[in-house]
Amino acid sequence: MTFNLALRGGASVRTTPFTAWPIYDDREARGLQSVLESRNWGGYPCPNDLAREFAQKFATAHGARYGVAVMNGTVSLELALKAAGIGFGDEVIVPAYTWEGTAAAVLFCGAVPVFVDVDPNTYCLDVTLLEAACTERTKAIIPVHLGFRFADMDAIMEIATRRGLFVLEDCAHAHGARWRSSGQERGAGATGHAGSFSFQTSKLMTAGEGGIVITSDINLADQVIRLTNCGRPPRRESVGEPMLGHNYRLTEFQAAVLLAQLERLDEQTDLRERRTSQLEDGLRQIEGLSVLPRDPRIARQASYHYVFKFHPEQFGGIHRNAFVAALKAEGVPCDGRFYEAVYRSSLFEFAAEKYPAWAQSKRKFDCPVAVRAGYEESVWLPHQIFLGDERDVDDILTAIQKIKDNVAELAGYEDERIRLQGMSRAQRALLEVKPPY
Repeated sequence: MTFNLALRGGASVRTTPFTAWPIYDDREARGLQSVLESRNWGGYPCPNDLAREFAQKFATAHGARYGVAVMNGTVSLELALKAAGIGFGDEVIVPAYTWEGTAAAVLFCGAVPVFVDVDPNTYCLDVTLLEAACTERTKAIIPVHLGFRFADMDAIMEIATRRGLFVLEDCAHAHGARWRSSGQERGAGATGHAGSFSFQTSKLMTAGEGGIVITSDINLADQVIRLTNCGRPPRRESVGEPMLGHNYRLTEFQAAVLLAQLERLDEQTDLRERRTSQLEDGLRQIEGLSVLPRDPRIARQASYHYVFKFHPEQFGGIHRNAFVAALKAEGVPCDGRFYEAVYRSSLFEFAAEKYPAWAQSKRKFDCPVAVRAGYEESVWLPHQIFLGDERDVDDILTAIQKIKDNVAELAGYEDERIRLQGMSRAQRALLEVKPPY
């Protein structure tokens, strides 16, 4: 029998690689060489010269007054929470559909993550469920701007202001994105009390690792620096209680790379938006796939990954995982269970058992939208494949249509649900080890 799909031995639609990531040029090389020759390599004094310059430029570009560059994006979440006074037994609302690090940062503070389901139109925190999730212990909300959409910051800030809650935007996917509210436009991370970004290798800007906290509250920024720099106050005028801190400083090598990355962010953001708009036009023509509607308040979209929904009924009843496997075989990088419902993740489950406040918490969670997105519905395309030309998007659409036309060839393909049946928790954990995103 002759098969058409590459997964069954047919020819792949795409045989050449998409745009490689990370992207670099002489700017990164010159910056690294300059730091090397300066012999001023580390993060001390904190912030060091290039780290200070980068943090200020990045904060300004996003509409905040202050920025503190740190080791990575999970650390930046943790430090912002601790700087805001979040501690043992406090509850912090987080979306159920995100990377485990969002909730882990809460645990690292001794606090308790409270998982709230996500909006099916954005996969971001469902604001209609926020009030019911709050208790007298609730102290903060971490909205995550996921994939290429924004959480509803207007509604979140209204609730937070009324209840006196700290809002920390997780912007690990949102470098360069902008939100418009009441005629005022702000960058991601500048509407809440603080914003946290990651510069890990896969992100829209990268130095391999790194993170930043941005805020317009100088006292919060001071506390983040204290925690980053072994407890040392950054200014004589700094307020707040003395505290122990770690060494979470960013090196000058990383700052040099990030300064160069920031210079090309706007151009790359605009290019990704053009390419993802082209993709959306094509996806709307394929029955069985749907796009996440764009909120008109998103003034500028930053596509860390482009996410669309897969509906098996129009694809011969195959599982999402079979579709993803087939698309990969056609030469298109993609993922299905890129994220999952965090409270059901074995990675989080194992880690959370070691934190007393979480162990004492009796709250149970039922987040069906997050479960459906993580295990059945979402398909993720990485941002770098949208940094090429229009033919790249054409190939993606051609590959998807090919799968649709030949979906009968996937009948009986062993999906993840079947493979996991009957396995112990430890065996499942081995299969669920995540890529380092």
